[in-house]
Amino acid sequence: MTSRAEQRTPIRFGTDGWRGVIASEFTFANVARVAQAYADYLLTQRPLESDRPRTSPHVVVGFDRRFLSEQFARTATEVLAGNGVRTSSFDGDVPTPLVSWAVRERGAQGGVVITASHNPATFNGFKIKAPFGGSATPEMTVAVEALVDANSPRRGEASAGEDLSSSAESYREQVASYVDLERLRGARAHVVIDPMHGTGGQWVESFLRGGRLTVETIRGERDPLFGGVAPEPIDRNLAPLKRRVAETNALVGLATDGDADRVGAVNEAGETMTMHEVVPVILLHLARARRMTGGVVRTFSQSVLLRRIAAAEGLKIFETPIGFKYIADLMLREDILIGAEESGGIGVRGHLPERDGILNSLLLLEAVVAAGRTPTELVREMHREFGEFYYDRRDLHTDVARGLSLVAELASAPPPAAAGFEVTGVERTDGTKLLFADESWLLFRQSGTEPVLRIYSEATSREKVQRLLDAGSALAQAIH
Repeated sequence: MTSRAEQRTPIRFGTDGWRGVIASEFTFANVARVAQAYADYLLTQRPLESDRPRTSPHVVVGFDRRFLSEQFARTATEVLAGNGVRTSSFDGDVPTPLVSWAVRERGAQGGVVITASHNPATFNGFKIKAPFGGSATPEMTVAVEALVDANSPRRGEASAGEDLSSSAESYREQVASYVDLERLRGARAHVVIDPMHGTGGQWVESFLRGGRLTVETIRGERDPLFGGVAPEPIDRNLAPLKRRVAETNALVGLATDGDADRVGAVNEAGETMTMHEVVPVILLHLARARRMTGGVVRTFSQSVLLRRIAAAEGLKIFETPIGFKYIADLMLREDILIGAEESGGIGVRGHLPERDGILNSLLLLEAVVAAGRTPTELVREMHREFGEFYYDRRDLHTDVARGLSLVAELASAPPPAAAGFEVTGVERTDGTKLLFADESWLLFRQSGTEPVLRIYSEATSREKVQRLLDAGSALAQAIH
């Protein structure tokens, strides 16, 4: 039975799922509360049919490599089963995009993934997948939140359900058909893969074996502590990959996050590539080498370069708040070529309306191999054509209420200048973004999944990026 203290634990879905600290907010009792709310939601969505009884909803359940993820997944499965929801579960940990693929392929009413994605090892989470094979829409998560504690958790006998091995194979076939694996395997180069101890495991390497290309995977084994860093493929967490790329003279290093729906990269010099470099490189490859068309979606923290490239290629540009669920919504309604967020989530036309770090690792490698250039050369050429822009981000550990208050205060009373540069405009799509005359910007946003105030900047030089981030950090500390 859920204790009164746990009953009072608020359940709030962030940019992608509900997350909390294990044994504090994220407990078995609270997972049961969320699973019950999701079951209640599913049961309200069944269509009324006059000529036959309603069918039971079907949900695909997966989990990552975090501490107790298997057991939390079993709790969710038992509660769903106790409400008459049919469930199918994978035998072991799997990448989140595979769960999304299985949901769509099986015609399931949804999916559950026990994962906290890129969050630190102390966190776990509960992601909901929609029938279309992507993140739950904002409307869905709001509806599930509203049903928390409407009913006490009912438990049933958890069963394996349908055999999902064929979904894993069809997912593999889909990825293999999307990427030119023959060209990749034939390249005379070395590539290093880093799943950061997450569910990416050997997945990327498995597609690349068998040719002249040599591939190695580091940090491929399960470690619930992720080697002491958060499994987020950004510069401060990629030291082993940067080091190994330099040691082996690799063409590129490719990383995936804890549940393998995000991608990260290291260039041939052993330097981390930002998503403000990776995403434009992939976009140019799709638009020019593959001659693909469609709209381009950039979230509020993505690069100016995407807008410039889209204009040059005659592609419609869309901008959304931060969170892949907004991109997925557009991919369902519009003809979208690529949608991307700063944190490494990328969706592409002809696949799922979902982030997929495995597919996008291979796509980035394809862009590099097809161009016959190193990653550094590709970025340099892109800057020559579309202008030099550089990017960085700082995370300040801040109480959520304080972070939200700070962002609101900056929105209502923005400073006239930052780091000596005049503020020429303010945008408030998601957080507070200060704009400058040369299209540089400085963004303040409270995280939707953890107590972190994120300060982002893109500017026309590396020096200016750091100056703006310094000024942003000072502003954040000065406002009470």
